[in-house]
Amino acid sequence: MTPISFPKVTSAAALLALSLAGAQSVAEPRHGIAMYGDPALPQDFVSLPYANPDAPKGGRVVTGNGGSFDSLNPFVRKGEVPWQLRFFAYESLMGRNWDEPFALYGLLAESIETPEDRSWVEFTLREEARFSDGVPVTVEDVIWSYETLGTVGHPRYLGFWQQVESIEATGPRTVRITFNTEDRELALLAGLRPILQKAQFEGKSFEDITLQEVPIGTAPYVVSNFEAGRFVTLSRNADYWGNDLPFRKGTNNFDEIKIDFFGDAAVMFEAFKAGEISYVREFNAEKWATAYDFPLAQSGDVVKSEIPHQKPSGITGLVLNTRRAPLDDIRVRDALMHVFNFEFINDTMTGGRQPRISSFFSGSLLAMQDGPATGRVAELLAPFAAELPAEALEGYTLPQSDGSVRNRKNLRKAMGLMEAAGYSVVDGKMQNAAGEVLTLEILLKQGDTENKAITDIYSKSLEALGIDVTINLVDGPQYNQRTGSFDFDITNYRRAISLSPGNEQRLYWGSDAAEQEGSRNLMGVQSPAIDAMITEMLTATSQEDFVAATRALDRVLSTGRYVIPIWTYAVGRVAHNKNLHFPETLPIYGDGVDWLPGVWWYEKQ
Repeated sequence: MTPISFPKVTSAAALLALSLAGAQSVAEPRHGIAMYGDPALPQDFVSLPYANPDAPKGGRVVTGNGGSFDSLNPFVRKGEVPWQLRFFAYESLMGRNWDEPFALYGLLAESIETPEDRSWVEFTLREEARFSDGVPVTVEDVIWSYETLGTVGHPRYLGFWQQVESIEATGPRTVRITFNTEDRELALLAGLRPILQKAQFEGKSFEDITLQEVPIGTAPYVVSNFEAGRFVTLSRNADYWGNDLPFRKGTNNFDEIKIDFFGDAAVMFEAFKAGEISYVREFNAEKWATAYDFPLAQSGDVVKSEIPHQKPSGITGLVLNTRRAPLDDIRVRDALMHVFNFEFINDTMTGGRQPRISSFFSGSLLAMQDGPATGRVAELLAPFAAELPAEALEGYTLPQSDGSVRNRKNLRKAMGLMEAAGYSVVDGKMQNAAGEVLTLEILLKQGDTENKAITDIYSKSLEALGIDVTINLVDGPQYNQRTGSFDFDITNYRRAISLSPGNEQRLYWGSDAAEQEGSRNLMGVQSPAIDAMITEMLTATSQEDFVAATRALDRVLSTGRYVIPIWTYAVGRVAHNKNLHFPETLPIYGDGVDWLPGVWWYEKQ
């Protein structure tokens, strides 16, 4: 079936340039805020540019998740939670427009105020804002939410709280947060913290709320039914307080969202083919081209849609845990990257249809440029030249093979790197000077069929080099526990990156996160150069400096050989029931986490 095509979307580079132009010079209440300059939407905007304000309400959508769940509290580390809850059952003071690199508009807050240096931010709550039980949202709820999440919440909330000097009520509906560090993004991050009801948790341990009690939020959907490990049903709240907000026009159109859980991707796909779930996202180009010829697709009841985007590639692949020897040796990591025969794996699994990720920010204006570092990028990297791989300044490209199964040239290169690291092959086994055989475990979650297929091929190549490999499949809770405590050698890895990267970069690969259990710095990297580039990004006041700092960061991350990258997802592929529709205008971020089903609607054909 021919995919649906769409009109060309606005240039992300142009939007970023626009957002970086100018600056707020006076602290005054405003309807929105952008990372740099003014937000694109005026105060009297009717709806988000990619939402259909006339979309009909009603209908039901069923989606599928792999694995299981044992918690409905997405704000603590404990338990495995349906990821959709954070986006559809809870709200923050501000909401994001996914058609700008990074801009927020009032949601629970009617206005935001911050000085030019963004040393503090003040929000004014909407008088009509309500929790799903009808109780008004108060400044006390806001302060409690920030303090609780920042002290006993999930680790992803802790870093922000450490940069808060004070939080205080400045009026009946106003709250001010003052920061203790220079960081332009903090004012925006403050607007994105979820707001929960303080009274619900009085006398209770917030960290221990999993399935016993669902946190009360303010969002359009509430959890109406669930069965642990099987399904969760979200129902649209008919009394939702924000139905008339321009920010909400044309969104949250389904009466019900059901999330079904499946043991693995193959079982979930069979359920989709049988019409039991409403849509699937397809990440394999070969499967997209060849596997969607089942009866419902042939009859037109299932439609294939391709959704372009302008995001950086982010990084997807196999992460190497540098906390463990010998993965702390860049020569060993480089050898493992040469052994990974991407061209053969890509041809085997996608028919060669998907291009490889070439760097952490590839596919965007933020990506490192070919060849030696120049200009401001070179200036930023120069103080760290002695500790960085030479390629960070001289230029770097990933190893390439001839596409054959043997990959002889790269295996020879890998052998040389291993020998330089003190290893040699004895009786067919890669051994160090003490005679210890190099053994690696690849940790995967049960049901992860794609990464299992990739690592099956990869492990044979590693074994050809004399390395003993074990692929260990574990259930969801055990996988989360082991990756959260960094108990692995190699595992699958995915970090999406926005067009306005900021503080989350510290969580992904900042030094402070390396030893913080539950952090997203799975590779364990601790690099003064990385920390410095992130700081440069966060304090940049011009487009030139921001882009240069990001390109410099990309060079340090890519040349560090922390992740073996696979293919990029340059277009979103969604197969869906023909009765599900979405607007013709697409955001620059494509089919993001709350775009589907956030702005979709049901209309019978």
